[in-house]
This record gives sequence, structure tokens and C-alpha cells, in this order.
Amino acid sequence: MATDAAAEDRRPRAIALMGPTASGKTALALDWAERFGGEIVSVDSALVYRGLDIGAAKPDAFEQARAPHHMLDLRDPWQAYSAADFARDARVAIDGIVARGRLPILAGGTGLYFRALLEGLAEMPAAEPVVRAAIGAEARERGWPALHAELARVDPAAAARIGPGDPQRIQRALEVWRVSGRALSDWQAGSARIRRLPLKVLKVVVAPADRAVLHERIARRFDAMLAAGFLDEVRALRVLPALRAHPAPLDLPAIRAVGYRQAWEHLDGRGDAAEFRQRGIAATRQLAKRQSTWLRGELDARWFDPATGSRQLARAVADFLA
Repeated sequence: MATDAAAEDRRPRAIALMGPTASGKTALALDWAERFGGEIVSVDSALVYRGLDIGAAKPDAFEQARAPHHMLDLRDPWQAYSAADFARDARVAIDGIVARGRLPILAGGTGLYFRALLEGLAEMPAAEPVVRAAIGAEARERGWPALHAELARVDPAAAARIGPGDPQRIQRALEVWRVSGRALSDWQAGSARIRRLPLKVLKVVVAPADRAVLHERIARRFDAMLAAGFLDEVRALRVLPALRAHPAPLDLPAIRAVGYRQAWEHLDGRGDAAEFRQRGIAATRQLAKRQSTWLRGELDARWFDPATGSRQLARAVADFLA
């Protein structure tokens, strides 16, 4: 047992910095990267897309100059990018960081990406654009709740995990069924997995204990995005030829990102500026709630309030890296 423990302790270290949106992860990651010789690996499903900058709170040029960043700007907004893609690409980036003798700091709020990277992910059938497009067309005609009911018939276990308001996951589960004739839950239970990250990882969650504090931070950040030109950023996306030609841009994962969907709909004529702001802030709060629910399932993560627990957090990180 002592030999096993010693072998485990020799694994390279990494920090997984988790938390709901607007909880202060970016500032902490930059501070740790500078202090401990680290490089930042973004674990955020919006930041992988080129052109999603202001509304996705992508680190700006100054922040990227302070520390190396990875997993940014990997795809155009009309292209698909899966959790399996992320796990493979992030693993390459992390291997490079470790080879340079640096500390990987995995920072973000996309739970599926964290799970795929840290715990491994079941191998799945490759994406089939024709099948995916057909499912999207059916959703526009019948609605996602009807497709969720279909999923419940062919894969009850997956339907129990996936809500009727989660079109991306409904689409993928039905795609797997139609391509392979095998339920997504069966693939997840029985397939070989992308291997776990072979590092010793400290999982920390930064989240205000008072939900009202987080809500205030979300509203303040959304207003800052608007002042920085968020709507102009979305206007620039809308005139890109590939997005103009897409039959249903709001079905794309990039455009479904929180804030972008509401901005797109606003520019389509839905509601005035005040209503758009209200809807954008509400959607961001809902995202933060979903993220917090997922994080509570990470039983090996340590929680810290950024306002009152900064000293304890600093000690936990220092002890881990000692």
C-alpha cells in the first residue's frame, strides 16, 4: 500500500478550477499561472469557437499575454465539436504542458468537458451530418419535446438523464440510435473509454455562498459585455456566409450558447433592448444554476467562496503543490 501511494504521488500535478459562470475563475487562473508557472487549459464549450469573444468572456489579448492559453478558437461557429473531440485535443495540450515542466490549470464551467477529460468518455459512433440534419428538421416541425418522447421509447435511461429542453443532447442520443441501432446508454455502459487523465488533480470549486452575489456579478458582467459591443459581435456573426446559408443557425451549438441565442433572436426582431437584456441575464442565471447542480455531484471537489475563503483556497493549492 505504501508503494502504491508513493507511485501515485509521483504523478504530475494539475488543478481543475471549476465554478459557475461569472464566479471569478479567469482572474484566479491567471494569478495561479503567474505564481506557479502554469498554463491555462480552457474547459468551456463556447470558447472553442472563433468569433465568440465578448459574449463568451473569452480572455482578451492582454490576459492571453499574461499566461499561455489552450483550447481557444478551435472551430468556426458552424462546425461541430464534441466532448470526445475536447478530451482528445485537451489531452494533447496537457501532455505538452507537462513535458515543459509547467502546471496545467484546467479552468472553466462545462461539466461534460471536465468529465470527459478527467474520467474518460465512452467511445461513440462518429457524427453523421445527414442524420443530425434530419433530426434538426424533425425538431423544427414536431418540436423537441416530441423527439424527447421518441428518445424515451428507444433509450429510457438516456431520456431520464436528458431533459426535454436540452436539444443538443437529445439530438446526439437519437443520432447514435439511428446510426448504430444501439442505445446511447448501452454505448456508455459497455464501450471502451478514452482513458482517464493520468495526473494527480486537485478539484476546486469557486462559487459565492450567497446566490444573490452571483446574480449581481452576472448582471454586471452582461452589462459590461453590452458596453463592449456584444451586439455588434453577433451582427458580425450573422453576416458570415456559412451562417447566412445555414437553414437553422439557432440549432448550432455555438449560436445556442447563452447570450448568443438571445442576441440572435433580438436581432431577428424579438423584443426591445430592455427585454433582450432581461432575457440574456435570466438565461445566464439558469446556466449558473445548471452548473452548480452538476458541481454538487463532484464529491471530491473542495468548495470555496471567493469573497470569504480566499486564504483557505490559497493554502489548499500551496499544500497540493508542495
